[in-house]
Amino acid sequence: METVKRIACLANSRKLNGRCIAGKEFMQGRGGAWIRPVSTREHEEVSEYERQYEDGSDPRVLDILDVPLLRSQPRDFQQENWLLDPDQYWKKIGSVTWSDLEGFADPVGPLWVDDFHTYNGLNDKIPLAQIGGVQSSLRLLHVNELFLSVGTFSGNPKRRVQARFRYGSNEYRLWVTDPVYECDFFSKPDGDYTCGESLLTLSISEPYNDACYKLVAAIIERDGGLRS
Repeated sequence: METVKRIACLANSRKLNGRCIAGKEFMQGRGGAWIRPVSTREHEEVSEYERQYEDGSDPRVLDILDVPLLRSQPRDFQQENWLLDPDQYWKKIGSVTWSDLEGFADPVGPLWVDDFHTYNGLNDKIPLAQIGGVQSSLRLLHVNELFLSVGTFSGNPKRRVQARFRYGSNEYRLWVTDPVYECDFFSKPDGDYTCGESLLTLSISEPYNDACYKLVAAIIERDGGLRS
C-alpha cells in the first residue's frame, strides 16, 4: 500500500547512472528517521525521471518534499531504504535553513567502523568482514571546520574532491560525491581549500571488492555555501 513520507532532503549524490536521494523524515519541524527512496534496479539508484517534481526540476539538498513510497525495503546495512513509486511525481513543500536543522545532527560517536584506511583516505574503509554489525548507512555530522582538496590522486588522471575533517577524537579523509560541490571545485585550480562550520551527510557505499567506503554525500555550510 502506498504511503507518502515528508522528508528534509539531506543528500542528492552521484550513484552509478543515477542518484542516491536521502533525508530525515520531517515531523513538525523535527528530524525523524532516515529515509532513502530506492528503485528496483540492481543497485537501487534513482533515475532523473523517478525523482523529478511535476515541473521537471530535480530535488535539491534542503528541500522539504513529499515522496510517494510503496513499502519499506531494508537491505543488509541499508535499513533506511524505501521502494519508491516510479509512476508518481515527488512534490516540493518548502525548504529548510541551517537554523531549521538544529537537532537534526546525529549523536557524536564512531562513524560505524574506524581504523581502516585506503591509500589516499583516512578512516574511510569498512572491510566486508566488519560490515555485518552495521545497521545503518547514513549519518548527519556537525563539524566546526571542513577542508576540501581537489586534484588527481594516485596517478588517476581524473580529478576528485576529498573532504578532511575531525569528528569526535578521529580525523577523516573521505571522497565527496555531492555533485554541487564537485562541479564548483572542479572549476578551481588544484589545491586545498577551507570551508567553515558545516553539516555533512555521510553514506556507506555499495560493496566493492573486499570493502565498503564512507562517502560525503552532501555538504551544507552554515553560511549558505553553494546552496544560496
